[in-house]
Amino acid sequence: MAWWSWRYVRRYPRGGLHPIGLGAGKKYAAVKNVLKSGLVAVLFLLGTLNAAHAEEFSAKVIAVMDGDTVLILRGNKQIKVRLAGIDAPEKAQAFGESSTQSLAELVLNKYVNVDSQAVDDYGRLVASITVGELNVNHEQVQRGMAWGSSRSKGKALLALHNDAKKAKRGLWAQTDPMPPKEWRKAHAAPRQQYAAQNSICGSKRHCSQINSCEEANFYLSHCNARSLDKNRDGVPCENLCGATK
Repeated sequence: MAWWSWRYVRRYPRGGLHPIGLGAGKKYAAVKNVLKSGLVAVLFLLGTLNAAHAEEFSAKVIAVMDGDTVLILRGNKQIKVRLAGIDAPEKAQAFGESSTQSLAELVLNKYVNVDSQAVDDYGRLVASITVGELNVNHEQVQRGMAWGSSRSKGKALLALHNDAKKAKRGLWAQTDPMPPKEWRKAHAAPRQQYAAQNSICGSKRHCSQINSCEEANFYLSHCNARSLDKNRDGVPCENLCGATK
């Protein structure tokens, strides 16, 4: 056993010795290289997917869902777009309708330039929108119709946010406006409660049979009632759940 190096010998608890094959180290290295190659491939794929969503194009705004979301028509395809870096009040929230109308004045039925950045968890394209030289994302924040995110790229939105707040423009005229994120959290219970109380899907398949937006969302998400969302934008029964057209 003299020709074995002691670093290739494993000592068992009871004192026995067992040689470790010289190929073990090579096998470990091979496995490590395979895992590393797999990780590189995954990262490359993710980068490719992100790059696919990072593009600029022109499209027509055919509907305004709320103060930070629009529906555009690109060719024959309808695409839901979420304005990057801003968060507008929900339509049922204070200043929600005003924010929606403000965005409609800026973009509805107009051709806009869309600078896409990513796709969010709801399948919406996240983008910056401009009409001519006007940055619509910035304009909504400057008017006090949306919060500017501190996590957005650059400091322009945050500066506009602070300026609107200081001047008490738009929603900042309120004493203590509730951020949309907190409002959504506080009002998430009714939808969950509706789903819990109505766990059995009925036969309703048309918006004329639906009584509320909560019921429409329940049938779309739990009962696969796709007929309630004819334009496939994720918003069922827009006469109940709302869209400015």
